[in-house]
Amino acid sequence: MNRFTMVALLAVSSALVPSARAAGQSCEQLAQLALPNTKIASAHTVAPGAFAPPASIPPWLAGDPAFYKRLPAFCRITADAKPSADSDIKIEVWMPASGWNGKFRGQGNGGFAGEIDYRALGLAVAQGYASAATDTGHAAEGTNATWALGHPEKIIDFAYRAIHEMTVVGKATVKAFYGDAPQHAYFANCSNGGRQALMEAQRYPEDYDGILAGAPANYWTHLLASALYDAQTTTLDPASYIPTSKIPMIAKAVNAACDGKDGVTDGILNDPRQCHFDAAILLCQAADSNTCLTKPQVTALEKLYEGAHDSGKKEIFPGFLPGGEDGGGGWPLWITGTGPGKGLLFAFGQGFFSDMVYDQADWDYKKANLDEAVAAADKKFAGVLNATESNLKPFSSRGGKLIIYHGWNDAAISALNTINYYESVESKMGKQDADSFLRLFMVPGLQHCGGGPGPDVFGQMGFSSANDPQHNMYLALEQWVEKGTAPTTVIATKQSGEGAEAAKMTRPLCAYPRVAKYKGTGDTNDAASFVCAAP
Repeated sequence: MNRFTMVALLAVSSALVPSARAAGQSCEQLAQLALPNTKIASAHTVAPGAFAPPASIPPWLAGDPAFYKRLPAFCRITADAKPSADSDIKIEVWMPASGWNGKFRGQGNGGFAGEIDYRALGLAVAQGYASAATDTGHAAEGTNATWALGHPEKIIDFAYRAIHEMTVVGKATVKAFYGDAPQHAYFANCSNGGRQALMEAQRYPEDYDGILAGAPANYWTHLLASALYDAQTTTLDPASYIPTSKIPMIAKAVNAACDGKDGVTDGILNDPRQCHFDAAILLCQAADSNTCLTKPQVTALEKLYEGAHDSGKKEIFPGFLPGGEDGGGGWPLWITGTGPGKGLLFAFGQGFFSDMVYDQADWDYKKANLDEAVAAADKKFAGVLNATESNLKPFSSRGGKLIIYHGWNDAAISALNTINYYESVESKMGKQDADSFLRLFMVPGLQHCGGGPGPDVFGQMGFSSANDPQHNMYLALEQWVEKGTAPTTVIATKQSGEGAEAAKMTRPLCAYPRVAKYKGTGDTNDAASFVCAAP
């Protein structure tokens, strides 16, 4: 989540908005726009500050109501796309009534989707972009997959088809309204949205000129199989469950063992791969308490770090890295939860296997065989849900640019998975070709898409403390696409309030495999005290 008020977002975005638009149809005329497999449900101009998100949208997704009161006038299009007999894809396209910057921004979804991100649409039009979003073909909260039971076409919509349909409808609507097609199109999102981003580059290379993929859940079948592994590791034997009350103790021990390895003691592991933490040192020597782990808990912790492997010891998915245990977006949210089987990863794993893989509402994870579950998931959905294609030549050959980022402290998706994907592209295409269109930024101290002890604002959500390519990864992507300048460093910020002057910490993010190294002198909270160098 961001650290700025919506007032500040609108203020910093105003400099990005030009003032001219070409002649086209009126907003209301777009109700008659004819599009393949799509019906325009409504088309009307929204007066400045007049929009309010539907009451069904949860507050955490809708954001501050005051934000919408400050939006400029825009043309709002709602549409229904039905590319299959069982499809019902809701799409919204928002276009500034004036000041269009000539660009289109596609929006993505987290989790199992099911909701349109109105806050992202609002931010886009405030910055001068025409933008589109979709629920991917179903209405549900992001942790709910019951809509998928018995609906294979809806799963395809969720997997990749809805985002493409959204993009086609969005671009066609923009052209009709402004009289011109977008000069450039961009897509940026995180988690499942990062998977959607990579899916667009792989399946539909013509859709977007620039793509920003955060913490991508691209190896979907194995990611959710690892969630099954985590659930079994911590709950099949009740004694193995690690209560959330013990997580701060684990995190403190990890930092004591590894924090200083990068030359700065700041609660941030610069590269957790260099931390070889021995969980056995936490074994209780006397009575069980929140200051130690029992033997079954030590074993469970070791397995969580090790990651899911099949019966032949082959890795299914990388394990969690040390350093990301504590905090609001850490293990208590994703893994340990408020009790056994109460973490978010449990909900995602349960939903995937019960409602998609096995079509069995009463499927019991406790009785599942991991090898068989992985095989079933791959057989049914590897070609549908996974975005693991390493040959991105069709995307790169038309000038597409791709930036991937991932937080080292991610407790939802192991950062090692993203490195594995990046290296697979390099291996497949060759380093020189990969460098021509692809960059990876690993973010120390960042949890899943945001939060964590490290600087966590760097334009990944479309805004930053300073709106320039040096501080905003999204604008760095645009600069790469439009001016040919590849990003090498982006300054990330930890905010303690509003505006650039409220920066609590700044730190350079370096194009992988380079890392930010402390110069040995200067304020460790100042990016100027670090330099990007070889690891």
